[in-house]
Amino acid sequence: MFAGKRTSSTLPIPDNSSIKTPIRSIGFLHPSLRKLSLPLLSLPATRSFRSLSFSIRSPSPISILSQSLDRGMDGVESDKKLFTRLRLWEFPDRYVFENADGVADSYLSISRADGSMELIGDLPQCATGQSPKVRTVYGLIGVQRILVGSYLLVIAQRECVGSYLGHAIYKVSRLEILPCNLALKNTDAAKKKMETEFSMLLNAAEGTSGLYFSYDVNLTLCAQRLHDLGDESKKLPLWRQADPRFLWNNYMLEPLIDNNLDPYLLPVIQGSFQNFQAAVRRDIINVTLIARRCTRRTGTRMWRRGADSDGYVANFVETEQIVQWNGFSASFVQVRGSIPLLWEQIVDLTYKPSFELVKAEEAPRVAERHFLDLSRKYGSVLAVDLVNKHGSEGRLGEKFANAMQNIANDNIRYVQFDFHRICGHIRFERLSLLYEQMEEYLKNHGFFLLNEKGEKVKEQTGVVRTNCIDCLDRTNVTQSMIGRKMLESQLHQIGIFGADETIGSHPDFDASFKILWANHGDEISIQYSGTPALKGDFVRYGKRTVQGIFNDGWNALARYYYNNFADGTKQDAMDLLQGHYIVSVNRDMAFPAQPKGLEAFASFRLAMVLVLAGLLFAFMSLRQARLDFRHLFFPFFWASLSLGLAAFVRANGRIFTNRPRLFRSRHWH
Repeated sequence: MFAGKRTSSTLPIPDNSSIKTPIRSIGFLHPSLRKLSLPLLSLPATRSFRSLSFSIRSPSPISILSQSLDRGMDGVESDKKLFTRLRLWEFPDRYVFENADGVADSYLSISRADGSMELIGDLPQCATGQSPKVRTVYGLIGVQRILVGSYLLVIAQRECVGSYLGHAIYKVSRLEILPCNLALKNTDAAKKKMETEFSMLLNAAEGTSGLYFSYDVNLTLCAQRLHDLGDESKKLPLWRQADPRFLWNNYMLEPLIDNNLDPYLLPVIQGSFQNFQAAVRRDIINVTLIARRCTRRTGTRMWRRGADSDGYVANFVETEQIVQWNGFSASFVQVRGSIPLLWEQIVDLTYKPSFELVKAEEAPRVAERHFLDLSRKYGSVLAVDLVNKHGSEGRLGEKFANAMQNIANDNIRYVQFDFHRICGHIRFERLSLLYEQMEEYLKNHGFFLLNEKGEKVKEQTGVVRTNCIDCLDRTNVTQSMIGRKMLESQLHQIGIFGADETIGSHPDFDASFKILWANHGDEISIQYSGTPALKGDFVRYGKRTVQGIFNDGWNALARYYYNNFADGTKQDAMDLLQGHYIVSVNRDMAFPAQPKGLEAFASFRLAMVLVLAGLLFAFMSLRQARLDFRHLFFPFFWASLSLGLAAFVRANGRIFTNRPRLFRSRHWH
């Protein structure tokens, strides 16, 4: 279903990059996608590629067993090479980028006035006595245009987190924004104010986490999709090969694409990239876990829920688990995503805001669009719904179940499993009851497998789609269970495990596998909620711990704070970066959604200070009343004032929260 060839290469350890434990990855796709209009999928059908075998000598950070690479996998990486290091010259009127790893035949010049670009043959001359600032950056992520100026996003620091197909995989350690807005000096005050407000959102985006990239290998595609790439697609630049769903900087690359700057067009994904190596007797097994976050409905936990009218859902993540041994390579893909209905959960200072279904009559149509899209991309779909059957979750789950009745068929199945009722907070081993319901499906639709000759032995023909409310904590526990079962099936298939052998039979392997999935869940959770995943101690250690329960409580409080007082601004920054809100379309407007009326003066901090001050005065007046009963009025006055203000804040909680300003809620009133 997904494919390509690979080239052998010796991986140098970068001089200026920090290095972690090695990691590798690959990808997957359904045959029906080959008929779609995307260039990489419209080319001839499958072509086998040789499998990989890696060996890492601890503590050496990257040590690759290259003989299997020499046998195949040629051509997964693009013929169009990207610049891996750029020398940045900062002149007073322009930024100039130079290829730092070879002789430069041209330089990329970007105006600091408005971001206009051109290739030049020589470095500009400096005025007498002036020297430009020079430093090294590791890639251009893209350009963000606002009203007057443009803003370059560059990779200021990178961290080598491992290798894949003999090529380095990097994590962005630090983003930096280079302003190209000198033209603001000649604009009016209103535009300057608006530009400043939008540029502040970009500053918030500098802390974006979980960004990964490779200069040589397409990280947006999984193993099965890579395997199915045609020869012509392999020759395309990496950005042309990429799956746009998972290309995090898709919108920001557009100005570079318009200027035909292929060597600078670096595809970046957001997600997770984890790896470990373990010995099973005398065999060395490499296991990789890679997550790709979809950008179509990206956002924060409370401000991006459910689906949009096209069926794209919040927190949609494709997770691929890869095992490599002695030339064999196996891959298994599963996905997660929010309940595909039009619903919201608007923060209002309560710990768990109520769920609000928007346009309930459209629920079946939206859900159908979502599952038809999944079916086109992955084949058969098994939807596993983990929400509670009772309470507000139950009402939302019931709407989902009703919508699925009209959609379910031989190709799309639905399973409801009340995680909290069946497993509680500590009995997660009862997930075996869920596995019994999906075991036959997993066996029938299998996983992707290449033998030691690079020949396709099996392909994955369906996907498990898991959801809870957040698609974080319960979902991660469940996906790790499915991943464990499928890894055991793969190891049985290639002859590593005997008939009754399991991962649990090998304590070191078992411990590494748990840590792999725990780290994966934490990284995905931080991107959506701001905190590591809850229930992570079970994934990490196989049991609930006192420390884990304490951490869950702390993280739950942190989520409450982020949801109510920080995520609105973060959501605006995401919408701006992803091109969901394009400023140039609104040139004649003030910054959207300016607070009006009481909302313009609402401050939760000020309200809490006044409430506490009133209670303090009430207490002081009560002490005074002990000496003179005529002062009893004042304690009641201050206490009533404090309680009244607290009640007002509680009743109007929404106006005291940090809300997005670029997009209003569909259900706002």
